[in-house]
Amino acid sequence: MAMPPDATRPTPPAPLPAVAPPVRAPQASPGFLYSALRVFDLSVGEMLWSRRTVFMGLLVGSPVILAVILRLLTEMGAPQFSINNTPTQGPHIFGVIIWLAFVRFIVPVLGVFYGTSLIADEVEDKTITYLFSRPIPRGAVLIGKFLAYLICTIFVVLPSVVIVWLLIVPIYGGSLGAGFPELLKDLAVLALGLAAYGAVFALAGAVLKRPLLIGLVYVLGWEIVVMAIPGYLGRFTVAYWVQGLVPHAMPANSPLSLIQSLFQDVPSLPASLVAIALITAVSLWLAARTVARREYVLEQ
Repeated sequence: MAMPPDATRPTPPAPLPAVAPPVRAPQASPGFLYSALRVFDLSVGEMLWSRRTVFMGLLVGSPVILAVILRLLTEMGAPQFSINNTPTQGPHIFGVIIWLAFVRFIVPVLGVFYGTSLIADEVEDKTITYLFSRPIPRGAVLIGKFLAYLICTIFVVLPSVVIVWLLIVPIYGGSLGAGFPELLKDLAVLALGLAAYGAVFALAGAVLKRPLLIGLVYVLGWEIVVMAIPGYLGRFTVAYWVQGLVPHAMPANSPLSLIQSLFQDVPSLPASLVAIALITAVSLWLAARTVARREYVLEQ
């Protein structure tokens, strides 16, 4: 008997149940510290090869040239400096250079030039949008660039101080071994000064539109004038607290001692350390908060 034509055909398999595609969990944004370190890694190279580094090299190279000249003069038999018939040794001269060249000029000026540029340069070059388009906290951009500034300036300024120390301290009977503990203190003072000034002017760069000019007027005008006026105004400057960390004293009864006499109201070491730490931390916090909340309008 003939079979129906469809009887020999295989039965089609039952359709498989639809499977939904796997749902990917949203990728978590990197943490604040990790983001700051990434920005730091990107910014160090840019700062080291920027035009500001050339300026910094010229600035910190001036005391080295002065130290070389003084050392050559002493090797050639130049008469020893004396104040009130008291010979001045190498450690005294080194202390004067640290006070006048580094603490009172180089550190504040570097803080102004680098600190104000951390955000202001990005706005001026119209590159801040590229940084803020990345999935990282905006405040971490400023912290990372500040860390890059601190590392770059420390690794340029401190070696120049060591070179000046090696050239100046041995002259006129000075001892490198006896002066080494004071050198370590000087290096720590300069590092803390760079951190404090850099943080203050990082805040200025985040808030102000043209912060460089205001910063220069502050460190080269306002601080010098206020520090020379008796009263409490000096406590509202970074220089007042940095000078409390300086371990050197000017030679007595000398023209340089007259300069130091303008700054006799020196805070204690613990008060200076606490103030420097507060200035640095609060300024960085306010700067990061400002960068995170402010809308930067780029000029056409």
